[in-house]
Amino acid sequence: MLGQIATIVFVEFVLQVALPLSSMLAVVLFLVVLNGISLLRHRSGAPTTGGALLLELLLDVAALTTQLYLSGGASNPFVSLYLLQVILAAVLLEARPAWILVSVTTACFVGLALFSHPLELPYRRGGDLFDLHLQGTFIAYVLAAGLIVFFVTRIGRNLRERDARLAALRQRSVEEELVVRMGQLASGAAHELGTPLGTLSVIVNDWQRMPMLTADPDLSEDLDAMEDQLLRCKEIVSKILTSSGEMRGEGAGPTTVARFFDSVVDDWRSGRRPSALHYQNRFSPDQAIATDLVLAQGIANVFDNALEASPDWMSIALDRQGDGVVLTVEDRGPGFADRILDQFGKPYQTTKSRPGSGLGLFLLVNVARKLGGTVTAENRAGGGARVVVRLPLARLALETRHGG
Repeated sequence: MLGQIATIVFVEFVLQVALPLSSMLAVVLFLVVLNGISLLRHRSGAPTTGGALLLELLLDVAALTTQLYLSGGASNPFVSLYLLQVILAAVLLEARPAWILVSVTTACFVGLALFSHPLELPYRRGGDLFDLHLQGTFIAYVLAAGLIVFFVTRIGRNLRERDARLAALRQRSVEEELVVRMGQLASGAAHELGTPLGTLSVIVNDWQRMPMLTADPDLSEDLDAMEDQLLRCKEIVSKILTSSGEMRGEGAGPTTVARFFDSVVDDWRSGRRPSALHYQNRFSPDQAIATDLVLAQGIANVFDNALEASPDWMSIALDRQGDGVVLTVEDRGPGFADRILDQFGKPYQTTKSRPGSGLGLFLLVNVARKLGGTVTAENRAGGGARVVVRLPLARLALETRHGG
């Protein structure tokens, strides 16, 4: 539109060629309104269909045809701008609507050759008029070439971004399918473990009643430890089945952010007994949420990684940032390798050699993503690693979780 205005001003006042200014500026005003409507429609998030694109290209062709009709018709060098509309149609549309635009522009070209508004050119010799036409052809070529490169490269960039988004969605689908398979495997394993754990519990209870065993303090202490560990194993199995929808204990209930994370840290601390754990709960004001066993397990996996990397020191901090909760886990271990950071959140990305490693962060990333949150990792400046979990409170709220 700016190019049209500049061209009209140049031809009218520099070349002193009389133009129907009011009519031509009215066409420019029409294009301004058309672009404004298109921009508002795009910002509203409404889907852009092939029919809508074809309509807008046809309106552009109509505006260009009107401008050409008012300024010499087919003899106007800017008639080559029809190619811009055709190229855009070939890139953006399917074959049938693209050929429709080719037919329309061809008909417009023929119509301009037969009917047009003649220009009142100032008196010039034939050579001067030819030079003027040659200059106009050159300007039209530069303008058309520039617009084609601008639009096609922009369309290409949009297509590449779309392909990248589709690839990310496909990757996410594969990862979520892996999570589902792992959940099914865990549920099946929990079922299978239930019977042997029950049998071991009965045996340990019998041993605790045998005088020959309870008379030895060391054996009695070992039996008590065995019973505690069996109870913990049964609790873990129950949590697995509960999180997979097969209730064996109490279901997820109401809690608060502070109580939920306090319980996660306390349960993990009692099972792992870290030598130096610094935990700070700075979340305020507290807010009601629903208990999420899967999220708790994912967070515990991060704690396990930090403890394994740095047995002598680890830090856990809980904060509130606006309408979100932020959990920061730090350690003084060797930190993340560059390849781990590059592929953070992908399955089986680990420096550990044992089978099945590298799934803890992957599970947490997927849980956080389901809740609309994020998990980021980085190496600390003073050594060690930092993992930050950000979760929106709206998705953790009790009403939302029960409703979903």
